[in-house]
Amino acid sequence: MTSITDETLPITPRAVRDEMIVFVIMAALLAIVPFTGLYPFFVMQALCFALLACAFNLLIGYGGLLSFGHAMFLGTAGYCSAHALKVWGLPPELGILTGIAGAFVLSIITGYISIRRQGIYFSMITLALSQLLYFVYLQTPFTHGEDGIQGIPQGRLFGFIDLSKPTTLYYVVLVGFLAGFLLIFRTINSPFGEVLKSIRENEQRAISLGYKTDQYKLLAYILSGTIAGFAGSLKVFVAQNASLTDVHWSMSGEIVLMTLVGGLGTVFGPVVGAFVIIAMQQYLAGFGQWVTVIQGVIFVACVLTFRRGVVGEIAHLFKRSL
Repeated sequence: MTSITDETLPITPRAVRDEMIVFVIMAALLAIVPFTGLYPFFVMQALCFALLACAFNLLIGYGGLLSFGHAMFLGTAGYCSAHALKVWGLPPELGILTGIAGAFVLSIITGYISIRRQGIYFSMITLALSQLLYFVYLQTPFTHGEDGIQGIPQGRLFGFIDLSKPTTLYYVVLVGFLAGFLLIFRTINSPFGEVLKSIRENEQRAISLGYKTDQYKLLAYILSGTIAGFAGSLKVFVAQNASLTDVHWSMSGEIVLMTLVGGLGTVFGPVVGAFVIIAMQQYLAGFGQWVTVIQGVIFVACVLTFRRGVVGEIAHLFKRSL
């Protein structure tokens, strides 16, 4: 499967340096958000979905694997963390680790099942597995069905960081997002990431060079699912609930939408796409069910006018001007 972006040039030290500069600027802008008057809940929610979209982009943008079931990692980690925090009474750090562990185990199981197929067959298997889990969570007692797990305590991280304070919680979520983003960035620019890109461009050639492509794709799938689970665990502290919405197929569709709008196969595209989609949901809520229609129109407009996504088009124009 070839990436939508047609910029397949090798990563140069200058390109990595430029991306790190952009990362520092992004981190600085996000760090001053509490002093700008922006609604903290909106930004924290956007950061969680941005990390989720980045994890999804690692799989499709650099591995060429389109998953229609990434919501299962978000929802599973959310349920695991919520149950550990509310029922078991674990501290926040262990609650987060429980969610990550749940997503990690799930990614191994579903990865071994789905990675054996390619193209649309892989996508359909991930969608089927996600919907299977949706109905399991609908009937499983510990998830409380359609009511979900409500009133999740935020607690104190490491015993002294009070997460009930909005500003403190914001910076914890920000640190988590930046850590996950850097892990993905390092993966992309590592020898492992280069092999992933070669598999995306021409898997048969990668096989002829001696690479065991199924193992590389499985590792990418597991890493992507685990980071998506980390995003789900962070989201529990922001929303203070875990519900079926996070496991539904429509959530997987939103993840795809965020990545495509921002720029598939770009480092910062999923972040921009997540903020665009979450902002639309936040500030267009007054339109009721028409929000979905408006999102569809904007998505079609982006596909027709920004084929590479927002960040992809900006990067293309910048390269062309050099």
